[in-house]
Amino acid sequence: MIPFLDLHKINARFEAEFQLRFKAFLDSGYYILGNNVSSFETSFAEYCGTKHCIGVANGLEALRLILEGYKVLGKLHEGDEVLVASNTYIATILAIKQAGMTPVLVEAELETYNFNIQALEGAISETTKAIMPVHLYGQLAPMDAISKVAKENNLLVIEDAAQAHGAKNTNGKRAGDLGDAAGFSFYPTKNLGALGDGGAVTTNDDELASVLWKLRNYGASSKYVNELTGFNSRLDEVQATFLNVKLPKLDADNERRRNLARKYISEINNKKITLPEWDSSDNHIFHLFVVRVKDRTDFIEYLKENEIGTLIHYPIPPHQQEALPEYNTLSFPITEQIHNEVVSIPISPVMGDEEVDEIILVLNGWQE
Repeated sequence: MIPFLDLHKINARFEAEFQLRFKAFLDSGYYILGNNVSSFETSFAEYCGTKHCIGVANGLEALRLILEGYKVLGKLHEGDEVLVASNTYIATILAIKQAGMTPVLVEAELETYNFNIQALEGAISETTKAIMPVHLYGQLAPMDAISKVAKENNLLVIEDAAQAHGAKNTNGKRAGDLGDAAGFSFYPTKNLGALGDGGAVTTNDDELASVLWKLRNYGASSKYVNELTGFNSRLDEVQATFLNVKLPKLDADNERRRNLARKYISEINNKKITLPEWDSSDNHIFHLFVVRVKDRTDFIEYLKENEIGTLIHYPIPPHQQEALPEYNTLSFPITEQIHNEVVSIPISPVMGDEEVDEIILVLNGWQE
C-alpha cells in the first residue's frame, strides 16, 4: 500500500532531535511564548524575507488576526469587502467572516486554480478594501497582476500562504513577502508542519506587527496590561520547538517534491488525466499534486484497488457549503468543475523512487 501521506515517516527523520529539544523544553519550565517561539519567529521571518513573524495558534487565526490588526489601525472596518478565491478551503472565508467583514468570492482559472484576474477586477466595488489571494496547493497566485490591481484601487493584499511555505517568484521573493501581510499554517500535513496546530503572520509593516504581538495575547502590551480587546491565539512553545528543528530542511524537502512533480508530469501519459500546469520554476512547492479526471469515482476506486492512497482537495466548494447559506444560490462554473474533478495523488519528500514509478504505471493504465 502506498499511503497518500506518511506523516510518521516524514517526522521520523527528526525524532532524535525532537526528543532532545523536548527534554530541554521540559527542563526549562517555560511553556508559553518562550525562547522557542521567539527563535522560530526570528528564523521564519528571515527565511521568508520579512521584517516580522508573529506566531499564532493556527492558519485561520493568522488570517483573522491580520484583518483584526488592520481594523485596530483604521485601515479596515466592519463590513468591508475582501475578495477571495471561490475555490479555496473554507478557512480562508471563515477568517474574513469572523473578523466582521464580507467575503466576495471570485471565480478561478481552470488551469492554475488561482484567481481569474478579469473576474477579480470585475468584483471590485466601492466597499472593497482588500484582496486575499490563496497560493492553492503550493503554487503562487499571480501576484504581479494582483498587486497591480490592488495598487490601482488602493487595496490591501493579504496572502493566504497556508500551503506555500518557501515558494518563490521569479525575483526570488518568497510567499509571505509578496503582499502587505501573510498568514501561514503549520498543520501537520503542511510542507513545514508541526506535530499539532500552529500558525504565523509575516509582514514588513511595523505598525501591524506591533498590534499583532498584543492581539494574539489578550491585547496585552505587558503582563496584565491590556491595551486592546485581544485573543488567545499564541503559537505553542512545544510546537515552535519542533518547527525550529524542521525549518532548515524545508528547502531540500520542497526541491524533492518538485523533482517528483517533474517526474509525474513527464511520465504520466494518459489523455483521461489532466496534470497540473507548471512552468517548472520555484513558484510551486507541490504541497499537493492535484490531477483532474472526469470519472472521479471510478478513478479513485481504481487507485484503491491498486493500493494507492488519494484525497480530494476539496469535494464541496465553499459557496455550496451548508455553513455559508448566503452563497448557496451563487454559481461559479469553473470552481464547480474543479471541485468535481480534482484528485490529489501521493507526493512527499520521503517517497521512494519505486513508489513513484508504481504510481505512474498505475495511472497510465487507468481505463486503457
